[in-house]
Amino acid sequence: MTQTLVAALMWALVASLLIIRRKRADRSITYAAITIAIAMTLNVDAIYAAVDPILGGTNIATLAADALLMIGLFFLGRAVMHTGEYRPQLVRAAVSRPTLIASLAAITIAFSFIDRSTTTTQFMADLGNQPATAIYSIINFTYAAVVIATMMILAARQYRNNHGIQRLPAALLTLGSAFGVMLCLAVLTMDIAHVTGQITLMRAVQPAYSPLSLLTFLLLCAGFVAQPVVRRARHYARRRSTAALADRLEPLWQRATRVRPGLSHAEPISASDDPEDRLHREIVEIRDAMIDSRITFTITDAARALLEQAEQHLVGQVQSTLTTEPAQALDDVGIGAPYHEERPS
Repeated sequence: MTQTLVAALMWALVASLLIIRRKRADRSITYAAITIAIAMTLNVDAIYAAVDPILGGTNIATLAADALLMIGLFFLGRAVMHTGEYRPQLVRAAVSRPTLIASLAAITIAFSFIDRSTTTTQFMADLGNQPATAIYSIINFTYAAVVIATMMILAARQYRNNHGIQRLPAALLTLGSAFGVMLCLAVLTMDIAHVTGQITLMRAVQPAYSPLSLLTFLLLCAGFVAQPVVRRARHYARRRSTAALADRLEPLWQRATRVRPGLSHAEPISASDDPEDRLHREIVEIRDAMIDSRITFTITDAARALLEQAEQHLVGQVQSTLTTEPAQALDDVGIGAPYHEERPS
């Protein structure tokens, strides 16, 4: 049941990304989400049982799903590194192509040494006592843990740099990543306990898998969807505020252009123009009228306060852009954290 819910969440995330991010030139996040969604779909028992016999009936579907997962995480990790300034050398190495290739080669070699028998939907529970199986799973989840830990660090940094509702996506991603790291640690603990015969420890940790998995996916998917939603809401809210300021400033601007016709005399502006451009031109032409010694143009204290408010509004947008762009490592990055399920015995 858990793997079905996780797969459904991943496909819902893919659909959301396709809708919300359809105009984005960079589709690496969407491609990564699709790859991971396919990997998680292969982990659904009914689908796994149908696909694996086609591949030979020796649990090759497990290797295919985990390889797709690793590739998906690789693309997500690369996207993180390309869009953020925080690039420690260790993390750069972890999400590099050589590391991916080495990891894929390692899980393939380890997988080849597993006595896999016939198709089983309880791969780790049935075969996890073999050293090769434990090594195989440990490689998978160590790689996943590194990428998700990176996401957690970046999300936490973004949370600190944002304010108000802007913190919501980062908070969701931070919590989701934290649960993802705990999930990886839980699976690694089960792998080691199983192969060393510590069955009591394995069974003690096992109940944490499903809730950690669901919390990870719910929070991460919510965070990835919330980011563009909050960004659009901010954009629309700012556009409304800008238009309202331009409307309030228009009587003063009209008075200024009557005594000092500026660019607007040759190229009139209208309410249909971009609010930012409209407000900027109004401010410039009002200021020009105020400093032009050839004319007499005075304004009241209330009008001056409104003008300064409009200027701060535009300046605030520039400062916000300069401040937040370096911290947007998660703004264009989504990461599903699907793992091959350690299915209970």
